[in-house]
Amino acid sequence: PPEVPNKKKSRKHQRFMERRALLEQKGLLSPHRQAPVVGPEADSTLTEAGGTTAPCCRKVPKPKQVISSSLSPSASPDSIARHHSVLLSQGNGSSKGVKTSSSTLRLGKYVAIDCEMVGTGPQGRRSELARCSVVNYDGDVIYDKYVQPELPIVDYRTRWSGITKQHMKSAIPFKAAQAEILKILKDKIVVGHAIHNDFQALKYFHPKDRTRDTSRIPVLNQRAGLPIKASVSLKSLARHLLHKKIQVGCRGHSSVEDAQTAMELYRLVEVQWETELARTLPPRPPSPITDPTTDSNQYMDDRYWPTDLMASSL
Repeated sequence: PPEVPNKKKSRKHQRFMERRALLEQKGLLSPHRQAPVVGPEADSTLTEAGGTTAPCCRKVPKPKQVISSSLSPSASPDSIARHHSVLLSQGNGSSKGVKTSSSTLRLGKYVAIDCEMVGTGPQGRRSELARCSVVNYDGDVIYDKYVQPELPIVDYRTRWSGITKQHMKSAIPFKAAQAEILKILKDKIVVGHAIHNDFQALKYFHPKDRTRDTSRIPVLNQRAGLPIKASVSLKSLARHLLHKKIQVGCRGHSSVEDAQTAMELYRLVEVQWETELARTLPPRPPSPITDPTTDSNQYMDDRYWPTDLMASSL
């Protein structure tokens, strides 16, 4: 009788190949060129009731070509900028092959933020968060809440903040708002104008390579015909480049309007700005899983596989 193949070994090898294909799709492994299969495995057949044979219908899907998630340090700035755009259009990838438009992926990758502060402490000189608004890449509001400062409010600064005593009736505690906002900002590219003030109000520090401050973009000043090194207000940039008026009237600023304006300004010079950043920002350290010294033989052992890959491949 024909020798029965070791089913346990075959299943283990199949799982290995599926996981390897996933890593290749995510750009974590170089494409593997498998040698032509010869012998009984190449002529795998199914025996029918009448004694005839039919080719096995099981096929291993070909991995889709995906751009690697890392570039060599010697890559040109233009290449890095194009790579940045491709990654954003692809998102984080999907092991289930779900197709998502680049617009949808950008909605989740970029956010713009603006905060309004009130005065607390002696003579109201201390600034504390009283409202925070976050919008997505298209300018749609995804967060907008009033926040109760940790200290009693001495100066509402209504002329600039737009905050009144009435707004504090629906405000949530600072710690609760902070947790909600930081959850949104995590792993995002965050846009804002003089954004260090917003992060300070949130008692938070966002990674520099994921921060886009529209008050510090020479290309915006250049396009507006203003001095490159000048500190230009959001209101002035909006008037010169977007031909719209913001922060008008005596009822204070709208944090939603300011966040939307910052995102519009970013999108106006996105490609050029990302190219400039690629020349100045240091490359991110490689992920441990891309370490070339990693022993590839260990991939057969389940305990060396990330949990998300295990779940998506089994």
